[in-house]
Amino acid sequence: MSDYISAAAPLFMQFEAYMQASDKWNPYAYGENLAAFDKYCRNSFPEAMTLTQEMVDGWCQKRDTEKGYSCRTRIQVIVSCVKYLNSRKLCMLRPPLLPKDRNRYQYVPHHFTDEELGDLFRRCDTHVARRSLASRLNMVTLPVFFRLLFSTGMRPTEARLLRRGDVDLVHGVIDIRQSKGRSQHFVVLHDSMLELMREYDGRVSREDMCPDREYFFPTAGGGHHSRNWVSGNFRNLWDSSRFGRAVPYDLRHEYATRNINQWVGLGIEFNARFVSLSKSMGHASLECTKYYYTLVPRLADVMLSLTENTFNEIVPDVDYGKEEAE
Repeated sequence: MSDYISAAAPLFMQFEAYMQASDKWNPYAYGENLAAFDKYCRNSFPEAMTLTQEMVDGWCQKRDTEKGYSCRTRIQVIVSCVKYLNSRKLCMLRPPLLPKDRNRYQYVPHHFTDEELGDLFRRCDTHVARRSLASRLNMVTLPVFFRLLFSTGMRPTEARLLRRGDVDLVHGVIDIRQSKGRSQHFVVLHDSMLELMREYDGRVSREDMCPDREYFFPTAGGGHHSRNWVSGNFRNLWDSSRFGRAVPYDLRHEYATRNINQWVGLGIEFNARFVSLSKSMGHASLECTKYYYTLVPRLADVMLSLTENTFNEIVPDVDYGKEEAE
């Protein structure tokens, strides 16, 4: 449970407890944004006795530096919280309206070549550790963490919040509970990745490392890594001056497009593989997965010519230019 500090702290604690009990709580999308709103309430309204409409409206107003999507991400938890409190008559406030995202940023993921991936993983493998536990953990974690993203298509947030008990190292299955929304799903590891995960688990479980850890990829303090840890280490490992800009999430895109590229010429078998890919990536619908059509050269034309009739029975009338809602 978060440590809230404003006059509305009891209300926020009750809302968070409800969301966690309902398995709807996302520590990043909800937790960090609600904590920021709580701090705003404390600093901007130090004399307030409870949550007010002025607090809600002041925080949820779209900022000049924000796009619609960024604003929606920031205030979505406030909308949910106000609706929850109203439904239980804990307050009577007007829920803020989510802005329409008319000019959504169309990010084009970086496509990794074999040379680029080889360079990235070589840098992971040659990371030099200092004497501190954090540094020694990084040395064994980085090669496994980024290979896991590439080989499974997991979201970086899913990997860093992965608990040790949700990784079955006997059968090679990962139970992803901390995911986008409520999309719990399972990922089956490739044999080579499973072997790396087993080796990593053995090394980190030693007495001089983290023998009683809760998270599969722990910090020196026993918690989970932050988003800044993921992005910061990726920047240090990735040679942007040589290969151009890329972000950790692009490894997920690469996983999807490389899989789909292998299906050219399979005909009707494409449908079954496509459904499996969608489920393993934790997409809410097949429409989200179909976004990758736009990222794979020639695939849209080839697959439509081979499977259009049967596939459209599953996923009708989808805009191929629409970006996946991640």
